[in-house]
Amino acid sequence: MAAKDFVQAMRVALRELADPARAPLMQAYMKSGMPFLGVPTPLHRRAGTSVIRAYPLDSEEEWREAVLELWRGAQYREERYAAIGLANHTAYRRHHTMRALPIYEEMITSGAWWDYVDFIAGHNIGELLRLYPAKMGKILRRWAACDDIWKRRSAILAQLGFKGDTDLELLYDCIRPSLGSKEFFLRKGIGWALRQYAWTDPDEVIRYVAEHDAELSPLSKREALKNTKVRTV
Repeated sequence: MAAKDFVQAMRVALRELADPARAPLMQAYMKSGMPFLGVPTPLHRRAGTSVIRAYPLDSEEEWREAVLELWRGAQYREERYAAIGLANHTAYRRHHTMRALPIYEEMITSGAWWDYVDFIAGHNIGELLRLYPAKMGKILRRWAACDDIWKRRSAILAQLGFKGDTDLELLYDCIRPSLGSKEFFLRKGIGWALRQYAWTDPDEVIRYVAEHDAELSPLSKREALKNTKVRTV
């Protein structure tokens, strides 16, 4: 009952904040097939925090059930944002184990859009990679070569916040299968991942881009070199 009560309370809280005038603008911006309620981000976060405090989930099973029910039963995009918020909340960090990976994978493949995927990749998948580098390294290498572009993008973006802890071999292994892709979100993802690492080691990014000049798309190269002194035309 705890999970069901949580989900119901979250849905009610979000609907109470709905702004019908804002909703279609948000949907158009996100190019979303799922409608929005029109809840601004600060209010969404405040509602999420309030419900999480008022309806504690005492077990991993309840947490898992609440995340998946919010996600799978969502009628509005904000409900899926709430599921991601619950999946990442510090109160439930103890549940961020390899057992949670199927949840995150489902969110990535069924969400299949950058606003969901990028957050999950940079936070949930990245955290699992920090905790289980050997296991997750193998998984991300498989994702990087699979047919699902969002799993490929997730593999590329998983180390966005790693800075000096970035496993360059893993990053390059995850980029390699998508070097020749014409898919915008993969090209953009490659550039973004390299650009972030350039804050830590710009010379290495310059070297990598030069080595793969013929393979990288112009978009990837422009994005990669934004944090360096080198500029592409």
